[in-house]
Amino acid sequence: MRQPLFIGHDIYRQSTYGRWHPLRVPRVSTVMDLVRALGWLDASQFIRSPRAKPAALTRWHTPRYIAALQRIEKEQAATPADFENHDIGSVTNPVFPEIFRRPATAAGGSILAGELLKHGGMVYSPAGGTHHGMPDRANGFCYLNDPVLAMLSLRHHGVRRIAYVDIDAHHPDGVEVGFGGDPDCLMISVHEARLWPRTGPLENDGGGNAFNLPVPRGFNDTEMAFVRDEFLVPRLLSFQPDAIVFLCGADGLEEDPLSHMQLSNNAHWEVLRAIRGLAPRLLVLGGGGYNPWSVGRMWAGIWGILNDHALPDLLPAPAEAVLRALRFDGNRRGRNPPEHWFTTLKDKPRPGVLRDEIAQGVDHLNKRPVIQAA
Repeated sequence: MRQPLFIGHDIYRQSTYGRWHPLRVPRVSTVMDLVRALGWLDASQFIRSPRAKPAALTRWHTPRYIAALQRIEKEQAATPADFENHDIGSVTNPVFPEIFRRPATAAGGSILAGELLKHGGMVYSPAGGTHHGMPDRANGFCYLNDPVLAMLSLRHHGVRRIAYVDIDAHHPDGVEVGFGGDPDCLMISVHEARLWPRTGPLENDGGGNAFNLPVPRGFNDTEMAFVRDEFLVPRLLSFQPDAIVFLCGADGLEEDPLSHMQLSNNAHWEVLRAIRGLAPRLLVLGGGGYNPWSVGRMWAGIWGILNDHALPDLLPAPAEAVLRALRFDGNRRGRNPPEHWFTTLKDKPRPGVLRDEIAQGVDHLNKRPVIQAA
């Protein structure tokens, strides 16, 4: 199998949603700088993300919505109608200088990934993972839905059976809208219960093969390992996907300010190690994550695992310098970051008790059959 490919772009280096928005923090640029400092990113593996053209975006999004995004970027203002029709100009989905170009670049990378995976392989696009975007409106920091566009691209290039695995703290409501009821798409989401958008209850099948596991606050490494071994891996083995799209949001980590889970980055990495060989094609997307140190360290480790690099116990000086240069203004954790956020990739494991609620949820899902295509 050929080397994994990394899709990135420098637009994320200077683009921000605003001074106090959760997405003010550098994420993709941190990952690019960190893996380069570690000597993990060969020039032959890096692909500069294209910007998706409106025609490609309207494979799922409405033409009027794409036109509105382009106009709003040009004018740097949203009208009351834009707010009412598309939820643009809200506190959650603000107007910012690259409001069309930035999400269109992430979407372009995900669409390209579908083409690059036509004959197999692994692609990593940490800028991807905007799983809340809806056909005609922005939703939850997501102006476009690049996972849906990636899966449509895979289908366009001959890939039929797709497994979508999402361990972001938030339920992927937009992806469920896009692929609900599709018997050739297995959708699995492990997300915090009662966290925004408050969708994805255990009983919801998304009209077909959607398996939702809402987990309680304090979800720990032991519980994720149980979910991985007793549900995720067996379900993927039985589905036998042609491709896996894995969204590894970092907002489930204990240090994240927007969720209440207690995972270490080891839990995410072990999920990746367990599923990476279960399909001939693997696309790994970023997703949520709002602490720049925990996002950068975890997502850099994802790239290391895809390339079979040993994850160092202590970072070399160039990589440590990348992490020491980060700032997290306006957040109490950012004012006094612990030393290991600068010097390591690996968190200490965060084991805990396996609660009955988790075991019962897995048992409930395991009793549900996968709907097969006619």
